[in-house]
Amino acid sequence: MVPGLLFPAQQMHPDAVAPFGELVMNRLAARLWLGQSVMAETHQTFAYLAGRGIKVPCGLGVTLMPLRHPMEAATQARSLAVLTGSPVVAGYGAATPELVRALRGAPYERPATAAAGYAQAVRGILDGETAALPPMKHPPVEVGLGVIRPGMARAAGAVADVIITWMTPPAYLGDTLLPAMAEGAAGRAVPPRVAAVVHVALADSGRDPRKLAHSAAGRHLGAPHYTDMLRRAGVPADPADPRAGAAALVEAGVYVYGTPEEVVERLRGYREAGVNEIILNTAGVARTEGFTAALADAERILGAMADADD
Repeated sequence: MVPGLLFPAQQMHPDAVAPFGELVMNRLAARLWLGQSVMAETHQTFAYLAGRGIKVPCGLGVTLMPLRHPMEAATQARSLAVLTGSPVVAGYGAATPELVRALRGAPYERPATAAAGYAQAVRGILDGETAALPPMKHPPVEVGLGVIRPGMARAAGAVADVIITWMTPPAYLGDTLLPAMAEGAAGRAVPPRVAAVVHVALADSGRDPRKLAHSAAGRHLGAPHYTDMLRRAGVPADPADPRAGAAALVEAGVYVYGTPEEVVERLRGYREAGVNEIILNTAGVARTEGFTAALADAERILGAMADADD
């Protein structure tokens, strides 16, 4: 399994992303992933990189549903496939109720149902079944949904091509999310693939993994839906105390920290749980030491993963 690589921040300029894309071009990683950005917009960043000659498989992990109509989402995703000449995973998330309310006037009554409907709409447009786009030849576009809890996993299992998880412990993936996904996928010829974003960092003198974890995940550790997921997985996390939550992530191994060999060994748990693509996220290092250090960690871990698979 060749892992994916996430650019570990909202990109302010695509030039910062280019070295991460070059690792993918060098085949150390299978896909370059970007999350939602309200600075340098995600689709436009990928297009910029393609114009620079960095034409790599793209992953949107994830962009937010209320920001664009499904027709626009399908058009943007297909455009990336055309411009890069490579496959695209177009992943979408329901966003927080507060953001949805601000953009739509009211939150989704049932986020999982809304997400499934959105993914179906994008898939239908791409396939020419509804609001058909003019036909074009292009590499495959998979439609993904962000998943951290069983209800969304069940809904995604019924309609998505890929489920994309974030900060989910491997045992929780294998014991809770994947069975729920399989339940939703009952009757489908091919169930969704599973891509898991995993926080990683290499042990080094002067580094405190708890500080790295808080820097990387503090915002998520203050969010009720993420901390609810972690508690379901047996990781004590309280949105009122993100620092304690960060320490719990390290203790539980959800923030994967160690030598390259130790990191690779801990990542095996995701493969054994049924994950198809492990997406490395070096956000803790990026936010404390900068993108150069984060890229160096990613390159060493990717190299160790390649060596382990030989």
